[in-house]
Amino acid sequence: MNTNQVHGTFRNLFGQCQERVGKLLGSRRQELRGLQRQVLGKAEIKLGNFQVAAKRTVGHGRGIHL
Repeated sequence: MNTNQVHGTFRNLFGQCQERVGKLLGSRRQELRGLQRQVLGKAEIKLGNFQVAAKRTVGHGRGIHL
């Protein structure tokens, strides 16, 4: 697991919590911020997955450094 995958996972979890708190408080703004964090977290996880796959594919561990 690389840093983008870890950071994206935490961002996604924090976004889920923020969305739920927004729903409980009736704050549409907090709900939307939570959803935004989730989308960014999932995108960061996908970036991390791509980086890991690129390192495995190109040069067997000595691949491109993104």
